[in-house]
Amino acid sequence: MKTSTNLPAAALLTALAASAPAAAAQATSPPAPANAELEAIYRARLDSAKTRFTTADVEFMTGMIAHHAQALVMAGLAPAAGAGNAVRTLAARIINAQSDEIATMQAWLRDRGQPAPEVHLEGTAVRLHGAGDHAHPMPMAGMLTDAQMAELAAARGADFDRLFLTYMIQHHRGAVAMVEALFRQDGAGQDEAVFKFASDVQVDQITEIGRMESMLAALPGAGRAP
Repeated sequence: MKTSTNLPAAALLTALAASAPAAAAQATSPPAPANAELEAIYRARLDSAKTRFTTADVEFMTGMIAHHAQALVMAGLAPAAGAGNAVRTLAARIINAQSDEIATMQAWLRDRGQPAPEVHLEGTAVRLHGAGDHAHPMPMAGMLTDAQMAELAAARGADFDRLFLTYMIQHHRGAVAMVEALFRQDGAGQDEAVFKFASDVQVDQITEIGRMESMLAALPGAGRAP
């Protein structure tokens, strides 16, 4: 006599219902010990990466916040100065990019328990509040002097365009010099975020210097000293 291995439909449904809670519990259970160990290793590496920063890294980030802030002041003058369309577009791009980068640098400092200075723009002056012991002496490489800022603020139209491009090229070259100085210091720039940020700043600023040099050369009366 043959015995059937097929369960009646009701019995089959009962068996499936009984197994469902076990399957759900398995799907939502904590990770297996091997996975938990890998997770712990991953988090330990993240924490380790955050401890590899140096005083030079902190000073670079703090100083670059101030450096970027002056670029915001310079670019913010363009609309009222009657700048040309190309210069106004460039100025707007600088404001957007460097505002985001300031926020990135502040977040990096806070994430590592370091003072994250707040930027306050007062006319053509830049004030940093809460920079702690890592504030850079002013002005830094490429930053405009008070006299240069006053000259730029007073310029209008084509004269503003010429001065803006001339001084922003100077300013960008200063930022590149700050990156190069960082990478020359032993142990600096080993933090992954610092290395990537500084490298991106260097590439972006060099690219923009080339663009501004072309714009400056195309202006009427190119070659005049500022």
